[in-house]
Amino acid sequence: MKPRRRARIVALQVLFEVDLTGHHYETTLRERLVENAMPEQSRAFAQQIVEQALAHRDTLDAIIQQIAPDWPLDQMAPVDRNILRLAALELLYGSDTPPKVAINEAVELAKLFGSESSGRFVNGVLGTLLNQRNSLVAAHGIALKPTKATGDS
Repeated sequence: MKPRRRARIVALQVLFEVDLTGHHYETTLRERLVENAMPEQSRAFAQQIVEQALAHRDTLDAIIQQIAPDWPLDQMAPVDRNILRLAALELLYGSDTPPKVAINEAVELAKLFGSESSGRFVNGVLGTLLNQRNSLVAAHGIALKPTKATGDS
């Protein structure tokens, strides 16, 4: 398994636990990193996306709700909700991950941890997000940084 995917799995586990239990993210992250040995660069990536997802959670949630209005966040499966938060973060806040890679990684996480329909659901929501990215960024006042067009992260 690629190091960044392992980092995303740790980040998903942390966000899921924080979302459902209210545990403090730093303690939860530290525990997950102890359980999942990975290179320092991957550890830093996991920490970065957890912190950014939590810092921008209200905006991410508003955007997810806007593009998936038939699925209220509080009724969405918690694993799907947190996968969408992670992927939306990578798509909207200009990470170094190419958009297609971010979507593919999210779909793979959904297949690993979600229900039978999670992969299709996540793919559909993120496809809509990518198609509407420029208007969503403008509407929510996000300072979009350039992303790579291709590559494997």
